[in-house]
Amino acid sequence: MASNRHLGRVIVLQSLYEYECRTLAKDPEVDLDVIIAKNIEPYEGTLGDTEFVYDLTHKVVDNFETLDTALAPMAPEWPISAISAIDRNVLRMGLYELSECQDTVPPKVAINEAVELAKAFGSDSSSRFVNGVLGTAFKKLGIVVEEDESKRTKKKDTKKADEAERGTDGAQGAESAGSAADGND
Repeated sequence: MASNRHLGRVIVLQSLYEYECRTLAKDPEVDLDVIIAKNIEPYEGTLGDTEFVYDLTHKVVDNFETLDTALAPMAPEWPISAISAIDRNVLRMGLYELSECQDTVPPKVAINEAVELAKAFGSDSSSRFVNGVLGTAFKKLGIVVEEDESKRTKKKDTKKADEAERGTDGAQGAESAGSAADGND
């Protein structure tokens, strides 16, 4: 059965939200695995990859403090405690996937999934807020997105076509520019 990662992320968000609310309320019976299992149960036939849900939820919870510390300067007007619980947990998930899951989750997917969760579960402005904060995180983390070979080949072919159209190749163009700058035509 194919995995449905988007549905998995919805369940992760539900689990993080419930876990955080119950922890803040000092619920003595809060158990992350019980919360996750309860949230997975209605979707077991559809979800497929439950390991993804358990793994991502546990890793985000284990890194709440680190993620919150990293997020603070990316949204300086909004202290973490002032951000709604939904937006805060969407940001934590998105930042965790962006920074720690690059081998399995492309950065654009991590940001897009977070934005979609914010649209579905947050306020009217949540998606723009999440997109802005995670866009800042993307830049601050210095993530390099590898282009696939076909795009690089197309760019090279386009550059060669442009140079041919101008009647220069890269070296001749540089020499022409050099002599023009020197005043030697």
